[in-house]
Amino acid sequence: MKCTIARRLLAGVACSLLAAVTAEAADIGSRELPLPRRVEDARERAYGAPVLVPFFTWSGFYAGINAGYGFGTSKWTDTVTGISTNGFDLNGALVGGTAGYNTQFGGFIFGIEGDIGGSFIKGSTTSNCITTCETSNHWLATLRGRVGYAFDRFLPYVTGGASFGDIKGEIASAGSFSKTAAGWNLGGGLEYAFLNNWSAKLEYLYVDLGTATCGAGCSTTNPFDITFSTQIVRGGLNYKF
Repeated sequence: MKCTIARRLLAGVACSLLAAVTAEAADIGSRELPLPRRVEDARERAYGAPVLVPFFTWSGFYAGINAGYGFGTSKWTDTVTGISTNGFDLNGALVGGTAGYNTQFGGFIFGIEGDIGGSFIKGSTTSNCITTCETSNHWLATLRGRVGYAFDRFLPYVTGGASFGDIKGEIASAGSFSKTAAGWNLGGGLEYAFLNNWSAKLEYLYVDLGTATCGAGCSTTNPFDITFSTQIVRGGLNYKF
């Protein structure tokens, strides 16, 4: 009886060992063996090494061109009598160059930008003027700070600072004068980096050059105070170094 029980125990143990060995062999057969180094090299040559896409940043120096159109107003006021022409319309195209520098902190962009260019803004009136009073602007420059928040390659921003330009006043058949004036500006825009080094922008800017006084150059009698302000809409193309 004892022999029978022993034989049965031995048979059970043998079956268990056999099942374990079989399962291990099956598991070994299902494992994927590492590819030889030569095969991995061939695969890398065929498909290329992994490419790391650099993080885009607005930081750095840039320069570019801009062009747009200005819609403004001017007023001539007799400094003695106080009689004025009232405000009359000015308009014309602008084209110039831009340069600046940006620093990025997280999504915030802080920068400084300057531009200078030719201006063809002018207008005239006959109201309370001896003949025709004309105001024109031949060059315009700005030096501004910029603050924006970048959504990756989209950069909405606000901008403002100092403005410089000439104010030319002319009375038909009487005389003219030109004076460099300084004022201020304020505006905003949207810039988009369509390539890592190239960006395009659309910008609005209000520019006020203050007042220039025209004496004997415009009139043989009383001097005139001439004001100049304009609203500019322009586009630009910049290259970041």
